[in-house]
Amino acid sequence: MATKTVAGVDGRMWSVRRNIEWSLPATGDDFEHDVDGGRGAAVLILSALFVFWVIVVAWKPAGVHIPWFLWLVAVVVVGFFPVRWYLRRPWTVVAETAGGYDLPAERWTGLVRGGSKAQEEIRIIVRRIRTQGTPGHADSPLQPVN
Repeated sequence: MATKTVAGVDGRMWSVRRNIEWSLPATGDDFEHDVDGGRGAAVLILSALFVFWVIVVAWKPAGVHIPWFLWLVAVVVVGFFPVRWYLRRPWTVVAETAGGYDLPAERWTGLVRGGSKAQEEIRIIVRRIRTQGTPGHADSPLQPVN
């Protein structure tokens, strides 16, 4: 995404940005829970489901008419989970500055789930830098990185 440049109350220029994460980073706390069937299991299940629906539609008698709203329901059901998966991807939010005359360089990063929540967090960070000079606050997902 685009990088915003924000002037802090202390005179430092901050660079604030967000990037979508396509794969979840494995951390020490999440390692035990990071067990899944992998992409192979998902591909197998989805392909079996696709073959099932192809067979059901192909074997229908010639006189059977499937109403348009049932096709619409099928499209919504099939599209729900991929859209939900995309909208709930984690975003990395980064706020960094090169420092000032007597102020050190800082880099703050954090992970936020969902694009709209990441955008709202960017707004909060920009406002906080303009008013208080630091991106961190009490409920912030941002943590200072050394």
